[in-house]
Amino acid sequence: MSDEDLSNVDSPEDGEGKEAYPYGEYEGGRDDHLDRHGFGSALLPNNDIYEGNYVHGKRHGIGLYCFKNGARYYGEWKKGMKHGHGVFHYPDGSRYVGNWRKDLKHGHGFYYYTNGDIYEGNYYKNQRIGLGSYKYDGINVVAYGVWNNGQMNGPGVIRYIPYRFHGSFEKNLPKGPGCFTFDGKYMLHGFYVNLRDPAFDYVGADELDLGGGEAGDEEIREEQPPKGIVPIWRSRNVTEFKEELLPPEPTDFPRPESLDSMIDIIEYLQKQYGQEQHMAVEEEMDEHRQTTTPVPTDLLIDDEVTPMPPGNIDV
Repeated sequence: MSDEDLSNVDSPEDGEGKEAYPYGEYEGGRDDHLDRHGFGSALLPNNDIYEGNYVHGKRHGIGLYCFKNGARYYGEWKKGMKHGHGVFHYPDGSRYVGNWRKDLKHGHGFYYYTNGDIYEGNYYKNQRIGLGSYKYDGINVVAYGVWNNGQMNGPGVIRYIPYRFHGSFEKNLPKGPGCFTFDGKYMLHGFYVNLRDPAFDYVGADELDLGGGEAGDEEIREEQPPKGIVPIWRSRNVTEFKEELLPPEPTDFPRPESLDSMIDIIEYLQKQYGQEQHMAVEEEMDEHRQTTTPVPTDLLIDDEVTPMPPGNIDV
């Protein structure tokens, strides 16, 4: 039970004012039923703090929530959940800036790592799904492609200066046929094979950390590339650049939805509450169906960098 659900506890004060009881403290506005309403501040029993807007007992509107572990969220709320646009700062110093839906990262967003790396792209229910790019700080190498279950899977491009790799990825690693292009003049054709890293032949090698997910108290740790696997490039031949010889470009795909259950809900509400409620739920359903904004290609910058061979995509 949340602190907001306990607003019916008897209080000696009506309307605005400070309230102290075993479930925390609250100071702010109330509605006619003494539910928290309008702007207010709450010190929760676990020492978390919320300051912002309420609507009939629920966090709704703009608000700041500070966790006792140092994390904090500032942004939009809806019916007690992070929903809309907001910024979440994690205890390790990383942060997420983007869209939320029902307390989950959902839609277009940016994740800023403490080492300077940046992910920009689509999220679906807290996972990277759809088009996205990962920029490595300092060397300005950018991996751009299709993400699924938090990893690059499918067509993708790694942009170096002054060349690019076009090919396919599996669990964040390049795999199979592909090509390098140089200034739009030449193409080096070949393929990647994934081999076992000799470092994992030693005792204790399984404990090596070859990359981490996003950190934070609320963050779901994403799947890692297979430990001990290294991509090896095998060259075949060099040709003049021809666009028709390029592998398929990354394209977005629709996200799965539970449309059957949504239809059942709409039919039930239409019978119980009439057409007005039916239209409100249909608007919610349309919002849920919408695809997110693709990653702009201008994120692939043109700064000079030291070439780096494709390897583990450390995300």
